[in-house]
Amino acid sequence: MENLHDKRKVYDRSELLENQIKQNPLEQFRDWYMEAEENLEISEANAMAVSTLEEDGCPRTRIVLLKAYTYEGFIFYTNYESRKGHSIETTHKACLHFFWPNLERQIIIKTVVERLAENLSDGYFQSRPKGSQLGAVVSPQSQVIPDRNFLEENLKELENKFEGKEVPRPENWGGYLARPYEIEFWQGRPNRLHDRILYTLEENFDWKITRLAP
Repeated sequence: MENLHDKRKVYDRSELLENQIKQNPLEQFRDWYMEAEENLEISEANAMAVSTLEEDGCPRTRIVLLKAYTYEGFIFYTNYESRKGHSIETTHKACLHFFWPNLERQIIIKTVVERLAENLSDGYFQSRPKGSQLGAVVSPQSQVIPDRNFLEENLKELENKFEGKEVPRPENWGGYLARPYEIEFWQGRPNRLHDRILYTLEENFDWKITRLAP
């Protein structure tokens, strides 16, 4: 067994104080995201962990790419019949997590999730490279398949079928809008006294801002 007790890092790149933050967490997210996007050491600032609750009561987490964010929430796309799709359709909730180690920052977002309007899913699907479109059609995401050849052979068939033609969006593939009701911003600080600012959506749709102990 490898002992990892001595693997430590000093967090001292920035701070997160109440007099520096936005009153709306979506604006705070925008500021942090733009900094991450501009950081050359971060290859995919829009990579986020999406956690959903499965039937056995255990959360399941995977990395998904954020494709848009607005004042309403966060948009990503997936197969509705995947494991995450089934979990979302059952609970209508998901937790999103961004971690940007180069900035010593993370964001944890609790959300209520709903399907995106079909025309928006259609528009995004048609904007994807054709290979990605065909991949979405070919893959029965999360289902058991016999081998890799199953995918490769089906892909070749579809490439021939849709050569020179538009690929229609599969009915079981599309977007989700994750509407936040709780967002925590975490900034690493020295001596493990990290800054944690929590925004909680209230019944009047204002955001309550509190500080959490690290």
